[in-house]
Amino acid sequence: MKKIGIISDTHAYWDDKYVTYLDGCDEIWHAGDIGSAELADRFEVMRPTFRAVYGNCDGYDLRARYPEVLRFKCEDVDVMMKHIGGYPGKYDRSVINRLFASPPDLFVSGHSHILKIMPDKRLNLLHINPGAAGLQGWHRERTLVRLTIDGSKFADCEVITLGSRN
Repeated sequence: MKKIGIISDTHAYWDDKYVTYLDGCDEIWHAGDIGSAELADRFEVMRPTFRAVYGNCDGYDLRARYPEVLRFKCEDVDVMMKHIGGYPGKYDRSVINRLFASPPDLFVSGHSHILKIMPDKRLNLLHINPGAAGLQGWHRERTLVRLTIDGSKFADCEVITLGSRN
């Protein structure tokens, strides 16, 4: 059983609440637009397992450090993560063929700054976009998501509101 913290679109903004809400997690996953190598370093020292993909606003340093698409196993769950990924019914064309050819159990994306946790019944997967945790963008509330993965099951999925963007 692993407790997972999922965050995205920090855009180089550090909030000490990240430690408050992610410290109890076994793994932290960042769905892109980290914003700076310094911020990535801070996440990496928090947990022995930090996984990330680069986003469209991330520079060459972060693109050299993290992949565009990450596919891995967590417990018995097949996970795919990509910053610009879309959501069920409206996947981004850059990933739709890959999703349909070999659907993961969990698809994590960021980019839109819109919090979404929804099943895709057609592909039999769960989609999570944790919203945006940083200050840049048009979102009103800063959010992240925590959940537990136990074998092949998801449990205790919760949205954490970090506060207003302003």
